Amino acid sequence: MAEIKVVLSNPKTGKSYQKVLKDEDSKRLMGLKIGDKIKGETMDLAGYEFEVTGGSDFAGFPMRKDVQGIGRKKILATEGVGLRKKRNARGVKIRKSVASNTIYEKTAQVNMKVLKEGKMPLGEDKKKEEEKKEG
Repeated sequence: MAEIKVVLSNPKTGKSYQKVLKDEDSKRLMGLKIGDKIKGETMDLAGYEFEVTGGSDFAGFPMRKDVQGIGRKKILATEGVGLRKKRNARGVKIRKSVASNTIYEKTAQVNMKVLKEGKMPLGEDKKKEEEKKEG
């Protein structure tokens, strides 16, 4: 099992923070779908509550909420995640590869939104690590 990069975005402050989860911590995220809520204790962030908003697999294919199951699938889509809008291509359906809505072993990045904040701010743990390296 590989590590998962988790991008935590706080809509109140408009800032995002990245956290890397190793093997044991990343196992706790397996099976979660886009839209699921998760407690911050699973990522050592006490008091926080997060919602999974998306992500991508090891090859960079984005996760889509409307694609069920695990793995990568080819879908026929007109708009949405994984497609670029063309000027004169209204209503044109394009077959694209996207990742499904469930987190599995080959998921490389997971995006999460902060629903409830804890006592310690998100950026504080990184500042403490930098101070330990300097001192």
